[in-house]
Amino acid sequence: MAQIGKHNILRVVKEVDFGIYLDGGAEGEILMPDRYVPDDCEVGDNLECFIYFDSEDRLIATTEKPLAMLEECAHLKVVALNAQGAFLDWGLLKDLRVSFSQQNVPMKVGVSYFVRVYLDESGRLAASAKLDRFFNQNVPHYKTGEVVDLLIWGPTDLGYKAIVNHKNWGVLYADDLFQTLKKGQRLQGFIKKVRRDQKIDLTLQKQGYEKVKDITEIILDEIKAENGFIPLTDKSPPELIAKRFGISKKTFKKAVGALYKKKVITIEATGLRLIGD
Repeated sequence: MAQIGKHNILRVVKEVDFGIYLDGGAEGEILMPDRYVPDDCEVGDNLECFIYFDSEDRLIATTEKPLAMLEECAHLKVVALNAQGAFLDWGLLKDLRVSFSQQNVPMKVGVSYFVRVYLDESGRLAASAKLDRFFNQNVPHYKTGEVVDLLIWGPTDLGYKAIVNHKNWGVLYADDLFQTLKKGQRLQGFIKKVRRDQKIDLTLQKQGYEKVKDITEIILDEIKAENGFIPLTDKSPPELIAKRFGISKKTFKKAVGALYKKKVITIEATGLRLIGD
């Protein structure tokens, strides 16, 4: 059955002059307008598509990918206002509505806001800036080191506040950051700790041995890409190391030491050289 607001893989059942129809199961046949249909598409093919309602409240399939799907958060720009609320650009032909009741402050055209996509009372896709009403209020069941998706909310006195897996709040501490982050940026992170007060500490770096193992591979690939030499050593300023690899000097030194012990590189006065080059 087709899922509204999600990516689906649906079978093409009919071709018409203005597009194709897909088997939506209980939702019936769903039109994909001709502008979205791949050139080599035929009846019987399975297509990946996104399902939503068009401006006439008809279910429509598209091969375009929205900036956020159902139950996901995003940082989206307001492109229009009217008596129904604000309308956000989410990457599709029809803009995403935020009713006045779902705005924390009156939204303005040209300004981006953090919202979550949900189904409103009529079963239509809409957005809400009142994120806390959707977020998990129970103790988060995350394990230390678990990989999570992050959406950067913005800077705080401690570092950066982030949305974790579209359903929790977390914090990236300034002491753990070795790269510049931007509001609305999406990236992968790791659970550092879930505290007793249910707050989540995050990190962008793997912890322990696995972290060093991954960094050694990254450094080695970088040296190879630079014809066997990079002008960095374990004595280089931490700012240069962070700029190039996004890691602390301590982690860099451990990784360089591991490569040196394996006799993969030599450490010269001006940089690291691949043995054999």
